[in-house]
Amino acid sequence: MFCLDPSSGGIGRSVSSAPRLFTPSVRAGIGVDADDFQLSPTACSDRFSFHLLRPDSNLIRGYWRLRRSIFCREQNVFERSDRDELDAVAWPIAALQHGPPSPDADDDVDVVGVVRIVETEPRLWYGGRLGVHSSFRRHNQIGKGLIWKAVTTANGWGCDRFLATVQLQNVRFFKRLHWTSIEELEIRGIRHHLMQADLSYYVPAKQQRPSLQLAA
Repeated sequence: MFCLDPSSGGIGRSVSSAPRLFTPSVRAGIGVDADDFQLSPTACSDRFSFHLLRPDSNLIRGYWRLRRSIFCREQNVFERSDRDELDAVAWPIAALQHGPPSPDADDDVDVVGVVRIVETEPRLWYGGRLGVHSSFRRHNQIGKGLIWKAVTTANGWGCDRFLATVQLQNVRFFKRLHWTSIEELEIRGIRHHLMQADLSYYVPAKQQRPSLQLAA
């Protein structure tokens, strides 16, 4: 599950509540809001939750680390860093796992999925840097949950259009999640589709829009 965005080459409220394993003691210190525990209707799981990260979140480092691992080391889309000027105005979203760790994952894995959302023009939003840790890609609810969290959050902040440039192998997956392909693109030598989310499916979240101060 991979997704880039414009900078990369010039790209119903769920009935679920907080996962049972995500106890108040685990929540302490993470720096997330209660609304973060709303999951996609097709991605309901006790194992994973999806969070808009605050500047003081202790998950920020894991967010950056996973992005670099996927887009620099694994895919070689970027050389040393996938960070760019959009990160100064983008909101990071992370997927967390709860319960027993994956046997294939490193012991220090906390963030198992990432995506960012950014308003490039008034009411025009893009999702990008969507990726899932290699040890967790068999759990397709992580990708679904990240997409749900990204689009419903932007929709709650006054989004009229939500776009993403999606790698070719993931276009069918996005179409099943109520996205439409607009055009084909090639970004950094990789085939993509520019796709648009059906906002009538992604019911606006109630989470307030935070300030833009990312921790390093």
